[in-house]
Amino acid sequence: MRAKLMSYFLLGLIRLLTGSQARWYGCPPKAEQRIYFANHQSHADLVMIWAALPKELRNVTRAIAARDYWTQTPFKRWITSAVFNVIYVSRERTADEDPLEPLLEALNNGDSIILFPEGTRGHAGDPQAFKAGLYNLALRFPQAVLVPAWINNVQHVLPKGEVVPVPVLCSVTFGAPIAVKSGEACKDFLARARECVMALREV
Repeated sequence: MRAKLMSYFLLGLIRLLTGSQARWYGCPPKAEQRIYFANHQSHADLVMIWAALPKELRNVTRAIAARDYWTQTPFKRWITSAVFNVIYVSRERTADEDPLEPLLEALNNGDSIILFPEGTRGHAGDPQAFKAGLYNLALRFPQAVLVPAWINNVQHVLPKGEVVPVPVLCSVTFGAPIAVKSGEACKDFLARARECVMALREV
């Protein structure tokens, strides 16, 4: 019950601070397994894209979150696990650890996921180069629909190093799905996926 009440509170707060506009430019919201991949410039990206999804999709969509940051305090751990139901990933890994294992488990369970392929927050307007995880997941789960997204302006709501959000109008634009082409190399696919995300800021 506490988690549900907190989710309603946060949803209202996010919409009050940002407007939380969802723009379904390239595809409609649909109850199918998806991998949403987006640019990443703020810790608020996670909650912004979560709030932009319709309720029926929020309930089956899990964001990726860095374990070392989001489990630093009992409150952070509770809100990310109980309210957002995130998938924790480790940024520091042992040699025998598969970094995709938590994501594979979620996708095997039928969940959709929200992925930030840069791996860490950027500082410039353009996303950093995408890492290979998106490509590997696309190959292993061809039934999952790959949907690019551009999160606009959210870095001004919670700038890096700040803890108090400020009201700024933000939006999330969802683009047309893409897929790995037959024989497409990882590098080529990742460059194309990044371009698809960047193109949405002009929409």
